[in-house]
Amino acid sequence: MAYVVIAVCFGLAGGIVGRIKGSSFVLWFLISGAVPFFGLLAAVFYRFERDELRRECPRCHKVVKIHDTLCTRCGMELDFPERVIAPESWERPSPRPQDVAEGGHEAARAGPST
Repeated sequence: MAYVVIAVCFGLAGGIVGRIKGSSFVLWFLISGAVPFFGLLAAVFYRFERDELRRECPRCHKVVKIHDTLCTRCGMELDFPERVIAPESWERPSPRPQDVAEGGHEAARAGPST
């Protein structure tokens, strides 16, 4: 009974860490629950999905991760690209709709212009 409690706790921790990194909660829950300590370590040291380089499919122009070998939209087999796209984590977040309606958050921070 004690092992089940430990396995569930490690499974939950591994699942949460995996989900934070952009992967599947269920997958990391099962891995961390089956091999409690090492599964959680694997989830902690696993890559962040947002830090992966991306590329564009030449046929349908869908942006996919660089390590994908098939386009998930059209099924085209992808070779190593000549040009890569920066990871999602490098992109600036888009402004919120209320900031755009108010003239942008930069203008609000600048104060009155004289």
